[in-house]
Amino acid sequence: MAKRKLSRKQAWRINKIQEEKAQRANKKETNISEQLGAGELGEEIHGQVIAHFGSQVEVEDTQRQRYRCFLRANLGSLVTGDRVVFRPGQETNGVLQGVVETVLERQSELSRPNPYNEIKPVAANIDFIVLVIAPEPHAHANLIDRYLVAAENCQIEPIILLNKIDLLDDLSRFHLEPLLAEYDALGYQILEVCAKDPDSLGALKAFLNDRVSVFVGQSGVGKSSLIGTLLPGEELKVGALSENTRKGKHTTTTARLYHFPAGGDLIDSPGIREFGLWHMTEDEVLYGFRELRDIAGHCRFRDCHHETEPGCALLQALDEELISEQRFISYKRIVDTLSELQ
Repeated sequence: MAKRKLSRKQAWRINKIQEEKAQRANKKETNISEQLGAGELGEEIHGQVIAHFGSQVEVEDTQRQRYRCFLRANLGSLVTGDRVVFRPGQETNGVLQGVVETVLERQSELSRPNPYNEIKPVAANIDFIVLVIAPEPHAHANLIDRYLVAAENCQIEPIILLNKIDLLDDLSRFHLEPLLAEYDALGYQILEVCAKDPDSLGALKAFLNDRVSVFVGQSGVGKSSLIGTLLPGEELKVGALSENTRKGKHTTTTARLYHFPAGGDLIDSPGIREFGLWHMTEDEVLYGFRELRDIAGHCRFRDCHHETEPGCALLQALDEELISEQRFISYKRIVDTLSELQ
């Protein structure tokens, strides 16, 4: 398809916008240079991004002192959890200022599609993804698998956390117990807690200490309530379930990092109802199913789609009950969803 030729007015407008962006960047760099020349910025020190606010980030140094920092023009987008080198600046209206000079290499990165179908990182340098589910809203296998596929492809170890166990009844136990048993058999660690009962949080606290974790899951499963219980000194918005839909209302607006008293950090990510995987390839989706990926390598045909092909190792394993039919169906459903969106 031939490129559409821009009118003179359109070309002028685009050039004007680009010039304005360049002028703003140059002005920022000039201001930083002036502060350096006046001795208003200190020596470079290490820090960690604990929140993001538009063109600024909140950075914490090793002594837990916080700074509202501008970014050098060539740094790109930063996310909560990024480790940086920055220069502390002066205090303005009771807020310490600073300038981020360098971003250190990320050890891990959690990304997801934004409303404009762009893949954007939401947190960095994470050790564990804590997938929170609850009796309400209903936890179904395909949604859980989508989170697990994303975690596996990010090379971040996931654990499954069943919250609101005080709401369990015979019907929800009938649904959840075999579901969680299947993930337990696959090697996923599973914890059960109740945000309203601090005594139930001992195993979770021990697990989170000395690690950086991120909570993900449907809105309404109690992520913010859990953090409020684990960190009673923090003020967090908590959203109630909609009485009509029983789905959660979004409350968290930006990812923020919190510290546990005994060590370890927690990143609370924006609530999302579904973890989009349209940006993944079929091979990446298959990789996300840890019990399927090695078996698939033994298919007779390298381009096997695991449908009706002869010599398909996955279909054979399914016939021999070596893999779960529910998980295989979930895998195919996700792959079909990718095909529909292409």
